[in-house]
Amino acid sequence: MKKAYVFPGQGSQFPGMAKDLYEQNVEAHEMLEKANDILGFRITDIMFEGSSEDLKQTKVTQPAIFLHSVLMAKCLPDFAPDMVAGHSLGEFSALVAAGAMDFEEGLRLVSIRAQAMQKACEMVPGTMAAVIALPAETVEQICDDTEGTVVAANYNCDGQIVISGEKAAVEAACVRMKEAGAKRALPLPVGGAFHSPLMEPARAELAEGIDKAIFRTPVCPVYQNVTGRPSTDPAEIKANLLAQLTSPVRWTQSVRNMLADGAGHFIELGPGKVLQGLVAKIATDPVIIEGYCNL
Repeated sequence: MKKAYVFPGQGSQFPGMAKDLYEQNVEAHEMLEKANDILGFRITDIMFEGSSEDLKQTKVTQPAIFLHSVLMAKCLPDFAPDMVAGHSLGEFSALVAAGAMDFEEGLRLVSIRAQAMQKACEMVPGTMAAVIALPAETVEQICDDTEGTVVAANYNCDGQIVISGEKAAVEAACVRMKEAGAKRALPLPVGGAFHSPLMEPARAELAEGIDKAIFRTPVCPVYQNVTGRPSTDPAEIKANLLAQLTSPVRWTQSVRNMLADGAGHFIELGPGKVLQGLVAKIATDPVIIEGYCNL
């Protein structure tokens, strides 16, 4: 039975995250102190003592979740992945865990990504909304037919798709989704239109960072968001990582492909349990699903 390790994205953060790792594990303590130096501010103070509101800042949220997830992979004594995948931001965690890039390199890229995305959000205000119980084809068609910019951004599982774009376009699309039979079309409390064309202003900054970064062949296949398929080629991984910024997260497709390739044991590393729930909804045959937030 193959083990698939999965890494969460933005939204899984919580006050006090990774504090136990910092206090109980020497390697985790050293890595978090190094992260404070790399980022130029004490992110640990916000992670351990900050409020939920403090943790919502994109420049904090993304590196905080990345750090928590990577620490779990580094500190687990039996971490031996047959395959990995990460949801959005989590793809960076997955790549570091699989050895495709160093911890320091990954953290720098996550910081660049977070700040570039924050700037893009401020330039063109946008939002996202969760659409429940509507076929993907219907969601896509309504987005195409709605005036303004709105696209399917996250294919989380069958019957759960997140749309993203300009606020007015997302709101209009939500009305049409409900008319088409969606159980819910609910705006999400996010700061921008992630995984949509509105993130295009962030591309140049992230592209420069990715281009300078050193990528290696990972120890196992990485199932990437843009394609949902496995990759071990550093050049392909870099290209997909950049494309992910404005492309949808094909999580449903990623999990299905991992299942088809023999995954029978899914382990979520990092804060929260979101991915465990999504995997349970996607898998049609019995699989083992568990998660580690603490050691």
